[in-house]
Amino acid sequence: MKLTKEQVAAVVTEASQKMSDPNYSAVMVGGFVQSQTPVAQFISAHERDLGGAEAIVNVIFHCALVATAFQRNGGRIRTLSYEDLDAAARGEPLVRLEKAQLPLHEFIKANIENEEAQKLVAMIALAIDATA
Repeated sequence: MKLTKEQVAAVVTEASQKMSDPNYSAVMVGGFVQSQTPVAQFISAHERDLGGAEAIVNVIFHCALVATAFQRNGGRIRTLSYEDLDAAARGEPLVRLEKAQLPLHEFIKANIENEEAQKLVAMIALAIDATA
């Protein structure tokens, strides 16, 4: 399923508006961790590369937004397995995501500064894309 720029922008705009509510990001992160435990564990294993716990929460939040974009537009998101993550880890994730889902690639590049975090979110986006 190809997402359009408008579909991704709608999710990002909504998130921007809701960020004034301190519970919003906690609910997004908590919900993603609960439904995607293997992904959350995988991201947490990159704590040193990312620069700490706050960066892990940031990556998980952006992954939750990616999942929301797929869900809102008809994608069925199942719990990703370590095998799904391994399959998505092949090659350069940002380059692959640019070809597979350009609007998500643009979202990641525009909203995440840390290059390691960009790669992780792109990899998770590829895994979601492959299974949605």
